[in-house]
Amino acid sequence: MKKYGAEFFGTFWLVLGGCGSAVLAAAFPQLGIGFVGVSLAFGLTVLTMAFAIGHISGCHLNPAVSIGLWAGGRFPGKDLVPYIVSQVLGGIAAAGVLYLIASGKAGFDLAGGFASNGFGEHSPGGYNMVSALVTEVVMTMMFLLVILGSTDKRAPQGLAPIAIGLCLTLIHLISIPVTNTSVNPARSTGVALFVGDWAVSQLWLFWLAPIAGAVLGALVYRLIGSEEN
Repeated sequence: MKKYGAEFFGTFWLVLGGCGSAVLAAAFPQLGIGFVGVSLAFGLTVLTMAFAIGHISGCHLNPAVSIGLWAGGRFPGKDLVPYIVSQVLGGIAAAGVLYLIASGKAGFDLAGGFASNGFGEHSPGGYNMVSALVTEVVMTMMFLLVILGSTDKRAPQGLAPIAIGLCLTLIHLISIPVTNTSVNPARSTGVALFVGDWAVSQLWLFWLAPIAGAVLGALVYRLIGSEEN
């Protein structure tokens, strides 16, 4: 149960830190952190939690990552469901805390999106469903490549959290304008449940695309990262 608890609190921190920065600080008058600040916030949540709980649960914080690690032969199938449940519950709990904080400001309205992921009219840049699908698949694929490569026993030891955190930062710098960046079904689900309506109706893409991308990333790393000649 310790590793499931670690995944719950780790995902809680990722959603509270990442989505919290987007909801509370991204557009703050004159001092807003903008896309760069939000990107760093997501990367820092993973980096800090990787050092804090990596030795307990592996610090997946993401159903797509757990599935990708399983597809890459790095994670037992028997733990998939409890990991995913823990991650989704952590994301929902963080969204609840964020809602309590954000709703304390006069004029707060969930119609603003609450950091939900979307496409079409709900994409920050107005990108269509195909653009969103391709973005989420490719970004998650590259995320898994970095995760699998940096945690390979042949890679420099102890530096994986930095590589993974910076990779997630880069992913957000690229894709926030397209989908508000998911690459993580638990992160998407937590805030979408509070927004409801369009956020829930579009949630399928932010489960399907990251999982497909994670499996592709695992398959690519098995191809290029094998120790066989």
